[in-house]
Amino acid sequence: MGDHIARGEDFEMKAEKKLSGWGLFGSKYEDASDLFEKAANSFKLGKSWDQAGAVYVKLADCYLKLDSKHEAANAYADAAHCYKKTNTKESISCLEQSVNMFLDIGRLNMSARYYKEIAELYEQEQNLEQAIVYYEKACDLFQSEEVTTSANQCKQKIAQFAAQLEQYQKAVEIYEEIARQALNNNLLKYGVKGHLLNAGICQLCKGDVVAINNALDRYQELDPTFSGTREYKLLADLAAAFDEEDIAKFTDAIKEFDSMTQLDAWKTTLLLRVKESLKAKELEEDDLT
Repeated sequence: MGDHIARGEDFEMKAEKKLSGWGLFGSKYEDASDLFEKAANSFKLGKSWDQAGAVYVKLADCYLKLDSKHEAANAYADAAHCYKKTNTKESISCLEQSVNMFLDIGRLNMSARYYKEIAELYEQEQNLEQAIVYYEKACDLFQSEEVTTSANQCKQKIAQFAAQLEQYQKAVEIYEEIARQALNNNLLKYGVKGHLLNAGICQLCKGDVVAINNALDRYQELDPTFSGTREYKLLADLAAAFDEEDIAKFTDAIKEFDSMTQLDAWKTTLLLRVKESLKAKELEEDDLT
């Protein structure tokens, strides 16, 4: 491993020498870029990710001097993938550079992919606000390129994080939109009840009983088969329990559904918020009596 790093440093030094020496403008940068490429590969073999990332940034600069934006954008992406292992902030910065160059040359699909990658890095860091921003950017580009599956993956992430950040109306609108689109696609129809369940749970979090019941009526109109599903029964039972401020009934409805289809952590967290708001209401009423 040490041998690889030593070789990498040797290639990097030779590349720097080429750049500082005299030579025809173009050939100087071409020669240096070959050497930087070799240096980066050696550092990767030696698992020296920071050194590899830094060299890829130098390589990108060479390509820019040669007016090769496509190669420069790829070099920044390579730098980002090395930094991803050690330095998230640096990785995001390099991906931003890559995206801007791909946008300049009209490679929207690549830009969308790297926006999504930036969103995933923010997600890993638990920075949900920034993750939403970049999933939205990725979604817009995927939609403009008609890459519907990737666009929908981004939308689901946006809705998931919006709800976690208590932006319930935003989440409701996205889940309802995904459900409407899925109804027109035979391959996606099976997922409609799940999207409507997510939308309904977000409606419950808003705490407006009238809005919840209106939403359930709307979901039945949207998909007439929905009223026969366990997802619909769960939402209807929860809405009734919420209306009656009956915590035991609310808990039983969740237990019954969960015994057959385990609720994921996201749904459990949101339903717990609703249950806590019911408890708070109950305490308020106790204080008044």
